[in-house]
Amino acid sequence: MIAEAPTPAITFEQASNQRQRARTAGMDPNYWYAVAQERSLQPGQVAEVTFWNTSIAVFRGKDGQLGALENRCGHRQLKLSLGQVEDCTLVCQYHGWRYASDGRVVHFPHDLFDRPKLNVRVRSYPLRVRYGLIWLFPGDPSRAIERDIPDIPELEGPRPWACVPIEFTWRAHHSMIVDNVSDFTHEYLHRKYKPFVDAKLTRCEAVDDKVYVGYNTRIGAGRFTNLFVDRDRASSNSIQLCYDYPYQWSNTDGRIKHWCFLLPIDEQTTRVFFLFYYDAIKIPLLNRPMPQRLLQQFLKIANPFIVKPLLRQDGFAVEAEQDGWTRHFDQPMIEINPAVHMFQALTIRKWEEHLANQARMKN
Repeated sequence: MIAEAPTPAITFEQASNQRQRARTAGMDPNYWYAVAQERSLQPGQVAEVTFWNTSIAVFRGKDGQLGALENRCGHRQLKLSLGQVEDCTLVCQYHGWRYASDGRVVHFPHDLFDRPKLNVRVRSYPLRVRYGLIWLFPGDPSRAIERDIPDIPELEGPRPWACVPIEFTWRAHHSMIVDNVSDFTHEYLHRKYKPFVDAKLTRCEAVDDKVYVGYNTRIGAGRFTNLFVDRDRASSNSIQLCYDYPYQWSNTDGRIKHWCFLLPIDEQTTRVFFLFYYDAIKIPLLNRPMPQRLLQQFLKIANPFIVKPLLRQDGFAVEAEQDGWTRHFDQPMIEINPAVHMFQALTIRKWEEHLANQARMKN
């Protein structure tokens, strides 16, 4: 039997260099985070989601409305996600206490021993639905109104672009995934699919809570993808990317785009949601633009055979990196891409700001 890798005895406060601090930092909870695909939670269902070691029960009532509660019953602390949905309430599996979406217990199905109705409440969380994803605000609920979910106009309106969300759960710290999706020096990893080749860094700039990166590179150079990229309509020889904290996006000539939304589960696990959307895909041989309605069906077929296998290579890499970090966290940092240094510096700064705000609130 192969022994599991040891967990490093190091915290953010104990970290002594940039890599250690980036790899132990959390993410600021005062943003909207994608936690599930909307279609994955049907009326009458409940699911457990986790944000940075905090378990949350997300459920959909029989009326279709969503709710999100601290995942514990106020009675014996059982996870509410172990229970079931009845009408528009979430019911604890043990004693049948019913919770409304605001966290209040609205029904006790047993004898209260002559006590008046108990005032029991657990924390509730703001929820929204956009782009086929369920979004949760795990921070201060009073700040939810001041934060926006990223605007993706191409996915809204009467004629949205085709998009089929893709998600993974990877055993890797969120900062490793940020480094991966915007660092194009790992072309070798993708030598089979060739999503980008011969990348040369042309931009690397930090502006407020964003890090902008640009590369001159040929996009979609693989044997299969090359047949579908409409190079007459889109210049595919460069790409712009951005770590738009806590999100990440890319843009190829305004025609090939994606967003990456991270859900930090714990220090070594991250859920990742990818939205790829296109307006430069052609029908091979006919050399005609593929209509969006046809492209939607094409993506449903292509994603499992092309996009997901490509992304699984990234998953393999970041999970192996996590294992390497766990075993060798005290080794010197060797990083040659200046963009990665900026990604990590932004992650560290935002976490330090959050911790400082927490400390001020306690005092």
